[in-house]
Amino acid sequence: MPGSSERRQGCSGVPLSKSKPLIAIVDDDESVCRAMKRLVRSLGMEAQTFGSGREFTDLIESMPSFQPDCVVLDVQMPGMSGLQVQDQLVSSGNRLPVIFITAHDEAGVRDRALAAGAVAFLRKPFNDELFIETLRVALH
Repeated sequence: MPGSSERRQGCSGVPLSKSKPLIAIVDDDESVCRAMKRLVRSLGMEAQTFGSGREFTDLIESMPSFQPDCVVLDVQMPGMSGLQVQDQLVSSGNRLPVIFITAHDEAGVRDRALAAGAVAFLRKPFNDELFIETLRVALH
């Protein structure tokens, strides 16, 4: 039967069943990655963690099918900073919603991130409810 392996679509051409949102978490602190992944999964979403900005951007570039619905970026990481990741996404035309997290809240960095289109800039440690609400805003 033609098309039987494809997802059924509604009248508007939109799939009737939406898979779980995929959240990419990029932080060089493994404990932050684990905690955020647990929180995201508790919300019924998928999460994939990355220990560096380069690891994340390499996957985005090499695997076009990898399309997260949102990325949570630490600002300060060795090698490629969160701001550099955001710059690369913007320059490549990727409109992926970005939520920044940082232990070092500097006004100039925050202003630059938000001016480049970040959804939010959260200071660690942040309240789970604040992150959940920020994530909901980013996904809609």
